[in-house]
Amino acid sequence: MDTLDAMRVLVAVVERNGFSAAAEALDISTPAVTRHIAALEKRLATRLLNRTTRRVSPTSVGAAYYQRCVRLLAEFDELEAAVGAQALQPSGRLRINAPVSYGIARIAPLLAGYRARHPQVQLDLTLSDRQVDMVEEGFDLAIRITRNPSPALIARKLGDAAVILCAAPAYLAAHGTPATPGDLAAHQCLAYSYWAGGDSWLLQGPEGEISVNVGGGLRANNGEVLREAAIAAMGIVAQPDFIVGQALAGGRLVRVLPDYRIASIGIHAVYPSRSHLAPKVRSFIDYLLEQLAPDQPDTAEASSSSTSAGSGSGRPSR
Repeated sequence: MDTLDAMRVLVAVVERNGFSAAAEALDISTPAVTRHIAALEKRLATRLLNRTTRRVSPTSVGAAYYQRCVRLLAEFDELEAAVGAQALQPSGRLRINAPVSYGIARIAPLLAGYRARHPQVQLDLTLSDRQVDMVEEGFDLAIRITRNPSPALIARKLGDAAVILCAAPAYLAAHGTPATPGDLAAHQCLAYSYWAGGDSWLLQGPEGEISVNVGGGLRANNGEVLREAAIAAMGIVAQPDFIVGQALAGGRLVRVLPDYRIASIGIHAVYPSRSHLAPKVRSFIDYLLEQLAPDQPDTAEASSSSTSAGSGSGRPSR
């Protein structure tokens, strides 16, 4: 027996003073009404209704139970209506995780526009350079910059980040400009700690793919630190365009080996499950896709980055 259905039947019987009238109001048969009441009384081990040939009335226990049923059913209907409305309109708290650099450079400028469009959504953005467990830590959505999104997550690609080899003019003036990928082995190359290739940089050029073992006097787990070190003429860096873009535009860094490149890396919005995707998650992904068009230039600098981990590697940065 469905207890809620039985409670609704009892309320209808009491309010309409009879089984037949309740059956008509609920659009069920009179025997079905009888079965619901009998099952409810059996479940509660007490009589709820006094029945005569002319009328049906609640017992004292039944009257008290009827009053509670009315309140509980009203609260339940209100709850279902609220959940149903939320299921149609973006609302509630949206927990987002993003890499620090990309979060500051690309996600932060979009938050006001999204909130203006969806004021019922409360945004909760966590910037972290570690790969979070989305389910365990309660995130609805994450931004991951990687060539290989986790097969355990659903991924929507937002675009690509180009990885750029660059150095300060002062460094190149002092140490010479590499003419071929092999020349990098003789230079100070600033290493990103999470680079999947370790001390090898894989470049693509006219001769195809070339792997070069590099080394230098600085290794860091933060893309902005490496950018600033490159600006200070400490060596050659390979970082995504959203980290080095403004420094390149301002002439503080210049491209090295422009005929060669490190493969770009995908920017993805990921979430745990495709089923019953909440409107708040779907609307935020759609907004990102709208705002982060693939042909949109990436020139902003950012703050720090495990994003850059993905940029030079085949492993997820998040």
